[in-house]
Amino acid sequence: MSAESANIPRPTVVVPHARPDLGREGVGVVKVSTWDVGTPERQRAVLAAIETAWTRHGWPEPGLLSYTVHVGDDGRTLLHYSQWADEGSYERFFAEVRSDRNAEIDTAVPGIERLGLHVYELYRGTGGGSGDARVPGSVVIVEVEFDGPDRERQRAWVDGVFAAMAAAPRFDGGGGTEPGAGGRPHDAGISGWFHVGTDGTRVLNYAEWETAEAHAAALEGPGEGVGSDSEEWRRVHEFPGVRDGRVRRYAPGLSLRPGV
Repeated sequence: MSAESANIPRPTVVVPHARPDLGREGVGVVKVSTWDVGTPERQRAVLAAIETAWTRHGWPEPGLLSYTVHVGDDGRTLLHYSQWADEGSYERFFAEVRSDRNAEIDTAVPGIERLGLHVYELYRGTGGGSGDARVPGSVVIVEVEFDGPDRERQRAWVDGVFAAMAAAPRFDGGGGTEPGAGGRPHDAGISGWFHVGTDGTRVLNYAEWETAEAHAAALEGPGEGVGSDSEEWRRVHEFPGVRDGRVRRYAPGLSLRPGV
């Protein structure tokens, strides 16, 4: 390969089922942000503008491993989830590329409100492996915020969730990534990937479900799984220092990665 060809950017390709590789190796940091675009029609218009702006150019930064956007069930928001090799890769992208990409999108759909950006590291994950052929119909984002930075507390809360799921009768261990703590908290749950904020104050779970209706039923149903009133789940819900918590559902939208 010549030096000239080595500098040609790799193409930007669309990933099937809008599904990033959540457990991939080499991910140093994950960036998560939300855009408020106002209406369901604008959600789809912005998603199309993102795809056009990104696929017309080569992949912008080798250290950007994937870029995914999902469509909020609220009819207003878009969730942005990007995997990076390290913080330096993001800083180069921010300095050299980000403004031009966003300008192309804003020209197509003016008036986008860009909300806060949070930085995470992946801590624990389960499910969604090669033996599970199901395609997610819904992505559920669970965010927990603590009253101050404490990295040990972040991980203790996540470990408590895994203990609660492991104690549930329907937690069968299928497809799990960790002995004794893998599997699905509900038959329709495909995967759950827990991230801890680099500032020590936040946890985010990126969970894949077969359908939004199945997730809602699991939350509302008594007895087993995430809707249970078990002692283990009470410990999670009453965990000291939790200041806020949110659950939001998204329809799979668009996932991009570098091609070959």
